[in-house]
Amino acid sequence: MKPVTLAAFVMLAGAPALAQTAPPAPETPAVTKANTATAPNAADLLFEQPQMKNVPPGSKLTYDYLRRSGISKGPFGPPLNDTIKLGVEPGNAADNRNIRVEMFSGANRFPAGPFEDMPGNPVMTLFLEHHLMDLARVLMANPRYIKNAIRKGLRDNATVTATQIDYKGRKVDAWRIETQPFVDDKMKERMRGFENLKYTFVTSAAVPGELVSIEAQSKNTDGGELLQENLTYDPNAG
Repeated sequence: MKPVTLAAFVMLAGAPALAQTAPPAPETPAVTKANTATAPNAADLLFEQPQMKNVPPGSKLTYDYLRRSGISKGPFGPPLNDTIKLGVEPGNAADNRNIRVEMFSGANRFPAGPFEDMPGNPVMTLFLEHHLMDLARVLMANPRYIKNAIRKGLRDNATVTATQIDYKGRKVDAWRIETQPFVDDKMKERMRGFENLKYTFVTSAAVPGELVSIEAQSKNTDGGELLQENLTYDPNAG
């Protein structure tokens, strides 16, 4: 399997309809809720920062992963509770790193990486690529359409809020990024209830690799859990 790269996710793809193909439409820059005087742009914050510069070579970053769904007949499969581990070594530039990936364990093992001379944290894209692959399968949708919608949501319709988190017994500054990219999508009637999918990211420059957590959550009108998917940095894991 070809390794996932950050560029593969942040690259603007064409916008085909769900489970269809159509030529890409031109897009123009927009002023967004995230693009304010006090908050960075969400896509820039998540994908364009040298997030690995604060990770010393020789370190290992561990992220706890959880996916579960209450949908009848389990199209997402059984609950999955595992880890994604990054082994970090020096890259060619001072802020860059060579990164080995252990994405899940045992029978859950998923091929990913390695990543060479990376300034950004690849776990962001590993999570999102794995998520959209599963979502596209469940919805019988074109994964490019889902990828493009998430990217557009982060670029044009995300809310970025300054916050604080607890990190090793102290409060540190962080950013909370939220978007619901399918709420107003023209194809939302084909999303089978997933049009309310909400993505929440938390980042902090005080945390190695900067990514604190990712959550993808969707519930039906009765509050039933369609999907709960989380990735959380574990500061205590070696």
